[in-house]
Amino acid sequence: MEIRRVRDANQQIVKFWWDVDKAVMAAVKNHKTTRLGKLVFFWQAGMLFITLPSGRNLAYVKPKVGMNRFGGECITYEGVGGTKKWERLESYGPKFVENIVQATSRDILCNSMKTLRCCDIVMHIHDELVIEADPRVSLEVLCEQMGRVPSWADGLVLRADGYVCDFYKKD
Repeated sequence: MEIRRVRDANQQIVKFWWDVDKAVMAAVKNHKTTRLGKLVFFWQAGMLFITLPSGRNLAYVKPKVGMNRFGGECITYEGVGGTKKWERLESYGPKFVENIVQATSRDILCNSMKTLRCCDIVMHIHDELVIEADPRVSLEVLCEQMGRVPSWADGLVLRADGYVCDFYKKD
């Protein structure tokens, strides 16, 4: 039973990758606005935009349909490549999904930072906050606050863990 559930989840993820690919292609090729769940894909003024659940937009400069190294259609856009120079980059559904996930994770962290604005946040690393606090501050309360689901992410299962130490270290 558990194997079937994992297989079904994997199939849903792969389907989502290619649904995103189609939505991006429709936005660039036909300048058609497409909704996919809480995501909106649209073309405007020579840019591809993906509106995230938070309402923030990802932007891709001068998108166009190109050919990938396998001879299939793909979206290309201008950006900073591996050479650290401005160049035309190639992308496809799973890469756009990676961008969407990373950007949404950033939005969730920013939401937590706003929730904890009364704390002394000294830095953040990816999905982690470093807070300088009086020893009497409850770690459990901080984790509960960070685990609050933003209003735009209803249905998301979110949990935060933490630890106390005298200096910063990776857990």
